[in-house]
Amino acid sequence: MSGDTKKKLPIQAGPQAGEKIDFDDYSANYDELLHESTKLYAEDSEYFAKYKVDLVRQSIRSPVKRVLEYGCGTGRNIGYLQAAFPEAKIFGTDVSSESLRMARANNSNAEFELEAPGLDMGRFDLIFIASVFHHILPIDRKVVMKSLAARLAPQGTIDVFEHNPFNPVTRKIVNDCPFDADAVLLKPEELRGLFRHAAIRLDRVSYCLFVPPRLSWLIPLEKYLRWFPLGGQYWVRGTGS
Repeated sequence: MSGDTKKKLPIQAGPQAGEKIDFDDYSANYDELLHESTKLYAEDSEYFAKYKVDLVRQSIRSPVKRVLEYGCGTGRNIGYLQAAFPEAKIFGTDVSSESLRMARANNSNAEFELEAPGLDMGRFDLIFIASVFHHILPIDRKVVMKSLAARLAPQGTIDVFEHNPFNPVTRKIVNDCPFDADAVLLKPEELRGLFRHAAIRLDRVSYCLFVPPRLSWLIPLEKYLRWFPLGGQYWVRGTGS
């Protein structure tokens, strides 16, 4: 599907919703494309990375020694994770070898591996996943979540951020983004079900990204809106056994 073709975005669909995106094709100009797609909400696309990492950092109470970002792409979130958890070792995985090449070049203090079945990197106190599951075919999502559960240290946490399919601005952003051509958005109920299937204890489901940064004086109000299902994204956290 070409980037200039108007498509209808499914909330739930099978693989026929679109061809799988090869992120190797987008890694060189990923930041530019992301900025162009998200400028309706925030002029600086880095805002989203820092925002989500800050939410996780503010909510964590236990020591964190090893952090994995699953689906790290070009490493946009890695620096923020390092700043948030300065005592932790940071790791990233992705299915795009070209994206990982760029991530390594920009984050010399982190370790990166190509994501593959059976990959063993040890256990993690925190697994951070931002806007990845909508690129995974629905039929494969249970297997992926179970593999992530196996990487959690005892009482380790997994934090997943996903696009909210009920937010019209989010749907427009995804529809306009070339590398979201294969996106099949998840309802929160599906993500909760994936946690249950993987025997991950569900700790929270909340909504976020209500207020654009140009209205920064209103951002403190977001903590009172986390129950309201119209945030731009939603955040699900669970704990391993």
